[in-house]
Amino acid sequence: MSEISRVIYNIERKVAMNKKLYFIFIFILLLSIIGCSKSATTTIKKMDLVTPSVAIKPARNSLISSFDKNYVFKPYGKSVPVLMYHSITYEKGNPICLPIKKFKEQMKYLKDNGYYTITLINLYEYLMNNTPIPEKSVVLTFDDGYENNYTDMFPVLKKYNFKATVFDITCDIDKYHKFMTSKQLLEMEKYSVDIESHTVNHENLQMISKDKQLKTLIQSKKDLGELLSKQINFFAYPYGGYNKSAIEAVKEAGYKMAFTTKGGWASKNDGILSLNRVFVSPSDNMKVFKIKITNPNYEFLDKL
Repeated sequence: MSEISRVIYNIERKVAMNKKLYFIFIFILLLSIIGCSKSATTTIKKMDLVTPSVAIKPARNSLISSFDKNYVFKPYGKSVPVLMYHSITYEKGNPICLPIKKFKEQMKYLKDNGYYTITLINLYEYLMNNTPIPEKSVVLTFDDGYENNYTDMFPVLKKYNFKATVFDITCDIDKYHKFMTSKQLLEMEKYSVDIESHTVNHENLQMISKDKQLKTLIQSKKDLGELLSKQINFFAYPYGGYNKSAIEAVKEAGYKMAFTTKGGWASKNDGILSLNRVFVSPSDNMKVFKIKITNPNYEFLDKL
């Protein structure tokens, strides 16, 4: 082979090799694009099925519970028992004082029988966005912010890894020994006991003007938000007192969900800002307690 022929041969060989490498590179690039496209599509589909859009941003300690993968879904559109407690102590003749012995018995029953204590965020998302919750869901709420909620109720919750919400009266924080301190509230909040609003001075909203309704709703929201470094989204009406202007004021103050003291399971049909709760009385024996958490029509049964 002549020198010129050899040079031409080498050039043609290099061009052929480069073309081959070029096509290999294009082939790999196409595979990568197709693979990424399929992966992204699959991820989006899974997210759409499992995680509907969340309207309320969870607090820093994440109030959304992690449920057992094997739990049974609650059908959409059903009511949920929201239990209403106040003081966890014995006081003869006082209907809002539940002895610790009864409270422990009730919590043990919930644990032993597979109940999930969901958060208010879980409840809100279920009622408003059909986000799945367990069939045997129950919400624990405590009004006013009594010190025994920290000294007696809190250890029981920790024992069973239960979630709960305390609706706190802000004017009583750090002022009266009967009520919790800011330090105690912060400790409970870190554990995921949600602290929410119950007005500044335990005002009956039904008995005051809309201007005063807004004032106490906004101030308590602000005070708790600054203390706990989070957004306050939920509210319970003191004395269960509310009217049309109170509901309007609650909405204008920025609350997403509110609870009355009217008996019954919480249902979206009653209004997201006027939800029912199940009052747990110190006179309730375990038979009555079981009926209240298993039968949405328990009040009707009591009248039979």
